[in-house]
Amino acid sequence: MLSEHVVEQDVAMLPAAVDGEREDRPSDRYVVAARRDGEEDGLRLAVPAGALVPRVTYRVSGWVAVQASVAGSTAARFAPEWPAAGWRLINGTFRLNETPRGTTAVHVHGAPAGVDVKVMDLRVFAEDRKARFRQLKDKTDKVRKRDVVLTFGVGAGVAASIVAGAAVRVVQMDNVFPLGTCINGSYWTEAQRGQLNYRDADALLDFCDRHGKPARGHCIFWVVDGDVQQWIKDLGRDDLAAAVQGRLNGLLSRYAGRFPHYDVNNEMLHGRFYRDRLGDDAAALMFREAARLDLGAQLFVNDYNVECANDPNATPEKYVELVDALRRGGAAVGGIGIQGHVSNPSGEVICDALDKLATTGLPVWITELDVGEPDVSLRADDLEVVLHEAYAHPAVAGVVLWGFMQGRMWRQDASLVNADGTINEAGQRLVDLRREWTSDARGTVDGDGNFRFRGYHGTYVVQVTTAAGKTLKTFTVDKGDTSLVVDMAN
Repeated sequence: MLSEHVVEQDVAMLPAAVDGEREDRPSDRYVVAARRDGEEDGLRLAVPAGALVPRVTYRVSGWVAVQASVAGSTAARFAPEWPAAGWRLINGTFRLNETPRGTTAVHVHGAPAGVDVKVMDLRVFAEDRKARFRQLKDKTDKVRKRDVVLTFGVGAGVAASIVAGAAVRVVQMDNVFPLGTCINGSYWTEAQRGQLNYRDADALLDFCDRHGKPARGHCIFWVVDGDVQQWIKDLGRDDLAAAVQGRLNGLLSRYAGRFPHYDVNNEMLHGRFYRDRLGDDAAALMFREAARLDLGAQLFVNDYNVECANDPNATPEKYVELVDALRRGGAAVGGIGIQGHVSNPSGEVICDALDKLATTGLPVWITELDVGEPDVSLRADDLEVVLHEAYAHPAVAGVVLWGFMQGRMWRQDASLVNADGTINEAGQRLVDLRREWTSDARGTVDGDGNFRFRGYHGTYVVQVTTAAGKTLKTFTVDKGDTSLVVDMAN
């Protein structure tokens, strides 16, 4: 039964409510939930039976504003996730496993009692991922590709035998966009005080070095109370401060120059263990000391749910505020990690989060990507959504999977490779995307002695075939707004 302070609005009364369309500007028509007794009072958007179907990702989108309606209520009670003035766009996603019986509803609530909630243009959309991918195609082309001109100067080194009409084959050998996975041995390097174990970390890092693979360091500290070793929790303030400095000195000195990235203090949007015990400067101090001990490492913040629009503790705005606070404390923040433990993702929601994080000017990495979905076909679709958004966004500098093998992952129903070693549908989708994002050009040298193509950033080998034989040359296509000219004569 509805509270008397819940406003019910039928979806049919809102234009274009379930039709996959979206208006760019709000309509200025809104409803108000007033005299609210609790956080669950608000707006309920009723969706008629038959309007929603299983296995489809739906996005909820609308504009929300709040204002105090009871004497003594202050903006401080509900800032920043409920700003006291102005309209804020909210987004969320859901997916049904079975056909709903009767009418279902979407609720907007969460502000404290005594706060009026105004809701405008609340709609439910069926996500069209293929249409979204088409929208991203030009964006991806601009962000990840470059025009290339291979020039064959007759009589300048290669020989005059290379003339117009010579056959050219250009093959991309590697993409410079990093796509990797986590590898892990034992969980702690110091599970018990004073009992250090770097053996597993050394072995894993040596494995990466042998195969020429750079590795991220995850993580120096973990700030969530439930993930802090008990012996650390038992320390007094002075001993804890000494333990923090000892951890920094021991780890960073041992591996200086070997890890290009470190996640310094994991999940600061969800925990305050060190700040609560050592003061607000504790987190910035960790960054300052890490920078001093390993000058070449990029130092990252790292957190979860930032890209999902489902966690009031982990909004992109709060993440930006955290980065700004660390910088004011002298922290050399070098990158932003969003973990990417996703379910039924929305491309537009992810893009919105990336746009906001990009305002920091820092590179963004998806550091722990996995997609939890029992239906492997939907898992493949969801994985493709995340990867397309990441690859199309100029702020994203790399992606790390949080494992891929069935039975060896943190989340169930997220594997890309079955336990018997066969690639499942989700894994094949990743393989297909890697192939799609690899350039392969063929043709002939034109009358001006040039061969032109547009290719993804990465390393290439070109083969030129003439009557005199075949010539091979390697080159790299890096980022740039102008055409890259490769002199085949040198």
